[in-house]
Amino acid sequence: MTSNFRQRAIAGEPLIGPFAAIPHPVAIEVVAATGPDFLCIDAEHSQIGRERLEDLIRAGDVHGVPVMVRVPGHAPEQIAAALDAGAAGVLVPRVSTAIEARAAVAATRYPPVGSRGVGPGRAAAYGYRIPDYLETANRTLLLAIQVETAAGLANIAEIAAVEGVDVIFIGPGDLSVSIGALGAEGRERLQAAIVTIASAATGAGRIAGIFRPTPDDIALWQGKGVSFFILASDTMFLGAGIAAGLESARAATKANQ
Repeated sequence: MTSNFRQRAIAGEPLIGPFAAIPHPVAIEVVAATGPDFLCIDAEHSQIGRERLEDLIRAGDVHGVPVMVRVPGHAPEQIAAALDAGAAGVLVPRVSTAIEARAAVAATRYPPVGSRGVGPGRAAAYGYRIPDYLETANRTLLLAIQVETAAGLANIAEIAAVEGVDVIFIGPGDLSVSIGALGAEGRERLQAAIVTIASAATGAGRIAGIFRPTPDDIALWQGKGVSFFILASDTMFLGAGIAAGLESARAATKANQ
Protein backbone atom coordinates (compact mmCIF):
# COMPACT_ATOMS: atom_id res chain seq x y z
CA MET A 1 0.00 0.00 0.00
CA THR A 2 2.78 2.44 0.86
CA SER A 3 4.51 1.98 -2.48
CA ASN A 4 1.45 2.91 -4.55
CA PHE A 5 0.15 5.72 -2.35
CA ARG A 6 0.98 8.47 -4.85
CA GLN A 7 -0.41 6.46 -7.75
CA ARG A 8 -3.71 5.93 -5.93
CA ALA A 9 -3.93 9.61 -5.09
CA ILE A 10 -3.17 11.01 -8.54
CA ALA A 11 -5.58 8.51 -10.08
CA GLY A 12 -8.34 10.29 -8.15
CA GLU A 13 -9.15 7.37 -5.87
CA PRO A 14 -10.96 8.72 -2.80
CA LEU A 15 -8.45 8.59 0.06
CA ILE A 16 -9.25 9.39 3.68
CA GLY A 17 -6.88 9.64 6.62
CA PRO A 18 -6.46 11.72 9.79
CA PHE A 19 -3.85 14.11 11.03
CA ALA A 20 -1.59 12.60 13.68
CA ALA A 21 -0.69 15.07 16.40
CA ILE A 22 0.14 12.81 19.37
CA PRO A 23 3.94 12.49 19.46
CA HIS A 24 4.10 8.81 20.36
CA PRO A 25 4.40 5.66 18.20
CA VAL A 26 1.63 3.91 20.16
CA ALA A 27 -0.88 6.50 18.97
CA ILE A 28 0.27 6.01 15.37
CA GLU A 29 -0.02 2.22 15.64
CA VAL A 30 -3.49 2.41 17.17
CA VAL A 31 -4.75 4.72 14.44
CA ALA A 32 -3.02 2.75 11.67
CA ALA A 33 -4.64 -0.46 12.92
CA THR A 34 -8.08 1.01 12.17
CA GLY A 35 -7.30 0.95 8.44
CA PRO A 36 -7.04 4.55 7.18
CA ASP A 37 -5.83 5.08 3.63
CA PHE A 38 -2.95 7.14 5.02
CA LEU A 39 -1.86 9.20 8.03
CA CYS A 40 -0.52 12.74 8.00
CA ILE A 41 1.84 13.59 10.86
CA ASP A 42 1.28 17.22 11.77
CA ALA A 43 4.73 18.66 12.36
CA GLU A 44 3.40 22.18 11.80
CA HIS A 45 0.87 22.58 14.60
CA SER A 46 1.84 19.88 17.10
CA GLN A 47 4.84 19.19 19.32
CA ILE A 48 6.51 16.78 16.90
CA GLY A 49 10.12 17.50 16.03
CA ARG A 50 12.55 16.07 13.51
CA GLU A 51 14.06 13.64 16.01
CA ARG A 52 10.66 11.95 16.49
CA LEU A 53 9.63 11.54 12.86
CA GLU A 54 11.39 8.24 12.19
CA ASP A 55 9.73 6.46 15.10
CA LEU A 56 6.28 7.73 14.12
CA ILE A 57 6.67 6.82 10.45
CA ARG A 58 8.04 3.40 11.41
CA ALA A 59 4.94 2.82 13.56
CA GLY A 60 2.72 3.39 10.53
CA ASP A 61 4.83 0.96 8.52
CA VAL A 62 3.93 -1.78 11.02
CA HIS A 63 0.43 -1.85 9.53
CA GLY A 64 1.44 -0.93 5.98
CA VAL A 65 -0.23 2.47 6.18
CA PRO A 66 1.41 5.30 4.19
CA VAL A 67 2.56 8.12 6.46
CA MET A 68 3.05 11.61 5.09
CA VAL A 69 4.19 14.66 7.03
CA ARG A 70 2.85 18.18 7.14
CA VAL A 71 6.16 19.98 7.45
CA PRO A 72 6.52 23.14 9.56
CA GLY A 73 7.23 25.45 6.63
CA HIS A 74 8.85 25.82 3.22
CA ALA A 75 12.49 25.20 4.15
CA PRO A 76 14.05 22.49 1.94
CA GLU A 77 15.80 21.11 5.01
CA GLN A 78 12.45 20.48 6.74
CA ILE A 79 11.07 18.74 3.67
CA ALA A 80 14.21 16.63 3.25
CA ALA A 81 14.14 15.63 6.92
CA ALA A 82 10.63 14.19 6.56
CA LEU A 83 11.40 12.36 3.33
CA ASP A 84 14.75 11.03 4.54
CA ALA A 85 12.92 9.64 7.58
CA GLY A 86 10.84 7.51 5.22
CA ALA A 87 7.69 9.58 4.75
CA ALA A 88 5.48 8.65 1.81
CA GLY A 89 5.08 12.33 1.00
CA VAL A 90 4.80 15.81 2.41
CA LEU A 91 2.14 18.46 2.84
CA VAL A 92 3.69 21.91 2.53
CA PRO A 93 1.63 24.58 4.30
CA ARG A 94 0.77 28.15 3.28
CA VAL A 95 1.73 28.03 -0.39
CA SER A 96 0.50 31.29 -1.85
CA THR A 97 2.43 31.72 -5.11
CA ALA A 98 3.63 29.68 -8.06
CA ILE A 99 7.20 30.46 -7.00
CA GLU A 100 6.57 28.80 -3.63
CA ALA A 101 4.93 25.83 -5.36
CA ARG A 102 7.92 25.38 -7.65
CA ALA A 103 10.25 25.55 -4.65
CA ALA A 104 8.26 22.74 -3.00
CA VAL A 105 8.61 20.62 -6.13
CA ALA A 106 12.36 21.25 -6.21
CA ALA A 107 12.72 20.30 -2.54
CA THR A 108 10.88 16.99 -2.92
CA ARG A 109 12.40 15.74 -6.19
CA TYR A 110 15.90 14.63 -7.05
CA PRO A 111 17.68 16.08 -10.11
CA PRO A 112 16.99 16.61 -12.90
CA VAL A 113 13.41 17.32 -11.81
CA GLY A 114 14.35 19.03 -8.54
CA SER A 115 17.24 19.80 -6.25
CA ARG A 116 16.79 17.49 -3.26
CA GLY A 117 20.06 16.39 -1.74
CA VAL A 118 21.05 12.74 -1.46
CA GLY A 119 21.42 11.52 2.11
CA PRO A 120 21.84 8.18 3.93
CA GLY A 121 18.60 8.41 5.89
CA ARG A 122 16.09 5.75 6.83
CA ALA A 123 14.34 6.01 3.44
CA ALA A 124 17.53 4.78 1.79
CA ALA A 125 18.22 2.11 4.43
CA TYR A 126 20.70 4.43 6.12
CA GLY A 127 22.86 4.54 3.03
CA TYR A 128 22.77 0.90 2.00
CA ARG A 129 20.10 1.28 -0.70
CA ILE A 130 20.67 4.76 -2.05
CA PRO A 131 20.62 3.71 -5.76
CA ASP A 132 17.32 1.86 -5.28
CA TYR A 133 15.75 4.81 -3.49
CA LEU A 134 16.97 7.31 -6.09
CA GLU A 135 15.47 5.17 -8.83
CA THR A 136 11.97 5.21 -7.31
CA ALA A 137 11.62 8.33 -5.14
CA ASN A 138 10.60 10.86 -7.78
CA ARG A 139 7.71 8.73 -8.99
CA THR A 140 6.47 7.40 -5.64
CA LEU A 141 6.61 10.35 -3.21
CA LEU A 142 3.47 12.48 -2.95
CA LEU A 143 3.70 16.26 -2.94
CA ALA A 144 0.70 18.09 -1.54
CA ILE A 145 0.72 21.86 -1.16
CA GLN A 146 -1.71 23.65 1.11
CA VAL A 147 -3.56 26.69 -0.24
CA GLU A 148 -5.00 28.56 2.70
CA THR A 149 -4.51 32.29 2.18
CA ALA A 150 -6.16 35.12 0.27
CA ALA A 151 -3.00 35.38 -1.83
CA GLY A 152 -3.14 31.67 -2.61
CA LEU A 153 -6.76 32.02 -3.67
CA ALA A 154 -5.88 34.95 -5.93
CA ASN A 155 -2.96 33.05 -7.47
CA ILE A 156 -4.60 29.64 -7.69
CA ALA A 157 -4.53 29.38 -11.49
CA GLU A 158 -0.76 29.94 -11.57
CA ILE A 159 -0.20 27.63 -8.59
CA ALA A 160 -2.26 24.83 -10.12
CA ALA A 161 -0.26 25.05 -13.34
CA VAL A 162 3.02 24.14 -11.61
CA GLU A 163 4.25 20.77 -12.84
CA GLY A 164 5.22 18.34 -10.11
CA VAL A 165 2.47 19.25 -7.68
CA ASP A 166 0.25 16.24 -7.02
CA VAL A 167 -2.39 17.51 -4.57
CA ILE A 168 -3.66 21.01 -3.93
CA PHE A 169 -4.94 20.80 -0.40
CA ILE A 170 -7.38 23.34 0.98
CA GLY A 171 -7.10 24.52 4.59
CA PRO A 172 -10.54 25.98 5.34
CA GLY A 173 -9.61 27.29 8.78
CA ASP A 174 -6.75 29.56 7.77
CA LEU A 175 -8.48 30.39 4.49
CA SER A 176 -11.58 31.63 6.30
CA VAL A 177 -9.45 33.92 8.47
CA SER A 178 -7.37 35.17 5.57
CA ILE A 179 -10.34 36.11 3.36
CA GLY A 180 -12.48 37.40 6.22
CA ALA A 181 -15.10 34.67 5.98
CA LEU A 182 -15.52 33.71 9.61
CA GLY A 183 -18.63 32.24 11.21
CA ALA A 184 -22.03 31.54 9.73
CA GLU A 185 -22.13 34.86 7.89
CA GLY A 186 -18.98 33.97 5.97
CA ARG A 187 -19.94 30.40 5.13
CA GLU A 188 -21.11 31.03 1.57
CA ARG A 189 -18.02 33.09 0.76
CA LEU A 190 -15.74 30.40 2.17
CA GLN A 191 -17.51 27.66 0.25
CA ALA A 192 -17.21 29.67 -2.96
CA ALA A 193 -13.47 30.08 -2.35
CA ILE A 194 -13.08 26.35 -1.73
CA VAL A 195 -14.92 25.54 -4.96
CA THR A 196 -12.70 28.00 -6.85
CA ILE A 197 -9.54 26.31 -5.56
CA ALA A 198 -10.83 22.78 -6.14
CA SER A 199 -11.99 23.62 -9.67
CA ALA A 200 -8.65 25.21 -10.54
CA ALA A 201 -6.83 22.15 -9.21
CA THR A 202 -8.84 19.58 -11.10
CA GLY A 203 -8.94 21.76 -14.21
CA ALA A 204 -5.14 21.74 -14.26
CA GLY A 205 -4.97 17.99 -13.78
CA ARG A 206 -4.14 18.13 -10.07
CA ILE A 207 -5.94 16.37 -7.25
CA ALA A 208 -8.01 18.53 -4.90
CA GLY A 209 -7.84 17.82 -1.18
CA ILE A 210 -9.41 19.32 1.91
CA PHE A 211 -9.43 19.11 5.70
CA ARG A 212 -12.75 18.23 7.29
CA PRO A 213 -13.27 18.07 11.07
CA THR A 214 -16.12 15.56 10.67
CA PRO A 215 -17.30 13.22 7.90
CA ASP A 216 -20.66 14.97 7.62
CA ASP A 217 -20.02 16.73 4.30
CA ILE A 218 -17.45 14.45 2.67
CA ALA A 219 -19.95 13.49 -0.04
CA LEU A 220 -20.69 17.16 -0.72
CA TRP A 221 -17.06 17.99 -1.37
CA GLN A 222 -16.47 14.83 -3.35
CA GLY A 223 -19.23 16.08 -5.61
CA LYS A 224 -17.18 19.27 -6.08
CA GLY A 225 -14.18 17.31 -7.32
CA VAL A 226 -12.33 16.72 -4.05
CA SER A 227 -10.90 13.21 -3.60
CA PHE A 228 -8.17 13.59 -0.95
CA PHE A 229 -9.50 14.07 2.57
CA ILE A 230 -7.73 14.61 5.87
CA LEU A 231 -10.38 13.87 8.47
CA ALA A 232 -9.98 15.40 11.93
CA SER A 233 -6.98 14.16 13.94
CA ASP A 234 -6.04 11.54 16.47
CA THR A 235 -6.51 14.08 19.26
CA MET A 236 -9.96 15.05 17.99
CA PHE A 237 -11.06 11.43 17.68
CA LEU A 238 -9.66 10.66 21.12
CA GLY A 239 -11.56 13.52 22.70
CA ALA A 240 -14.78 12.76 20.85
CA GLY A 241 -14.60 9.06 21.69
CA ILE A 242 -14.03 9.65 25.39
CA ALA A 243 -16.76 12.29 25.53
CA ALA A 244 -19.24 9.95 23.84
CA GLY A 245 -18.36 7.11 26.18
CA LEU A 246 -18.74 9.27 29.26
CA GLU A 247 -22.05 10.61 28.06
CA SER A 248 -23.40 7.09 27.48
CA ALA A 249 -22.14 5.88 30.86
CA ARG A 250 -23.66 8.82 32.70
CA ALA A 251 -26.96 8.37 30.89
CA ALA A 252 -26.99 4.71 31.95
CA THR A 253 -26.37 5.59 35.60
CA LYS A 254 -29.11 8.19 35.57
CA ALA A 255 -31.56 5.68 34.10
CA ASN A 256 -30.97 3.42 37.09
CA GLN A 257 -31.49 6.12 39.69
